[in-house]
Amino acid sequence: MKHIEVVAAIIRKGDKIFATQRGYGEWKDWWEFPGGKMEAGETPEEALKREIREELSTEISVDEFLCTVEYDYPQFHLTMHCYLCSLVTEALHLNEHEAAKWLAKDELDSVKWLPADLEVVQTIKTRIR
Repeated sequence: MKHIEVVAAIIRKGDKIFATQRGYGEWKDWWEFPGGKMEAGETPEEALKREIREELSTEISVDEFLCTVEYDYPQFHLTMHCYLCSLVTEALHLNEHEAAKWLAKDELDSVKWLPADLEVVQTIKTRIR
């Protein structure tokens, strides 16, 4: 089975968490945490900063490792390293996603998360105050 390794940013501002909606592909309209594939030679933190610049035209601070999710999708196995992050610059521009929301912890279940991201949501609910 194909293996894909990615990083994801759990961007926090106050008591809200940033979620993005996919605008393409098999999982179009599902929600996820922004991020993407690591490139050769990159650390997870470097990959995350690059991906967020590409996807959202903003700068983030990678503050703390949250969790790693291992998930089997039908076509591939995903390893997703998730980090708590904060914005360095306030402006966000959706370059790849069709929508985005800032969600309070009690609003996280209001969107349809990708299966692997749903595991991250559960971790957020139990570990973040």
